Amino acid sequence: WFNKKSNEPVYISMADGKVCSFLYLKIEEKDENYNDIEPIFSQKEKRLKIGTFKVALNGYRLAERFLKIVFDNAIKQKVNEIYVTIFDKRDEQKRLINLLEEWGFNKWGIKKSTGELVYVRDFTPKFDINYPRKTHPFISHNANNKIFIVPIWPDYHTELLPDSILRTESPDNFKEDKPHRNAISKTYISRSLNRDIRKGDILLFYRTAEKGKPADYSSLITTIALVEEKFDNIRSELEFIQKARKRSIFSDEELKKWWNNNQNNRPFLINFLHIYSLTSEQRSKLIRKRLLELNILTGEENELRGLKEITKENFITIIKEANIDESFIIY
Repeated sequence: WFNKKSNEPVYISMADGKVCSFLYLKIEEKDENYNDIEPIFSQKEKRLKIGTFKVALNGYRLAERFLKIVFDNAIKQKVNEIYVTIFDKRDEQKRLINLLEEWGFNKWGIKKSTGELVYVRDFTPKFDINYPRKTHPFISHNANNKIFIVPIWPDYHTELLPDSILRTESPDNFKEDKPHRNAISKTYISRSLNRDIRKGDILLFYRTAEKGKPADYSSLITTIALVEEKFDNIRSELEFIQKARKRSIFSDEELKKWWNNNQNNRPFLINFLHIYSLTSEQRSKLIRKRLLELNILTGEENELRGLKEITKENFITIIKEANIDESFIIY
């Protein structure tokens, strides 16, 4: 098998000089033979097969990182379905099956020659506002949802959103060895006075100005995300830490400071799904100057001290200005 596949591209992660995770993907065209799968795939679809998906259990959420790679490839290759064959005998296989089901894969049948289970993810564009993981990474601006620009300081931006790293930053400073960097689902801490945000709302993360640089040219929108859950009216420091620690960038001691810094305006938590990064060289920079020219920002003082709601027309303008692949957006 290794000799036959030796020239194929794969994704791996390394730790202490050893391969600890391995992902192999294969595009299958409409004429692929599925006689070994029962029940047989009756629809002639372009599919993405997860050929190998092995992840060491090391606490770094690498399985989630690899799932993001799977979804990114599915978008790029414009497939209608993703599938994987997997045994359910060992604990790590059962954990992987649970993860797949959490992100929208359903048991289809078996592979007759091996007895492996077949799990399928429908990847035609659809959006489930109640269970956004199951239709990730698709979003809809036609759903009953709102759109917000969310400010994030440079000191926190790339730590929380490493895929949105700027060309002026060094990737060596953001190695993927912390859980929140690899997770699709992350936590943002806010003290915004506007807390009218809910599951299914769209977030546009706005990296604020770098120290010593003009805001018009160093502040910009970098990331599209989707609200998965909001935790407000948190009753205690302990509850705040327990809800925030797994997917935020802060230690328990730092979270304590966040909680106690302003007792008149306790922070709340937004769990969100990372959808798309806008910072590659091929895409227009949505800097503050351009956002002002487009009348998306007004330039008022403290305009972005918290969540800023924008119109759906503003959102479409931003998407067109960014010049991105819009396959993940349902209009």
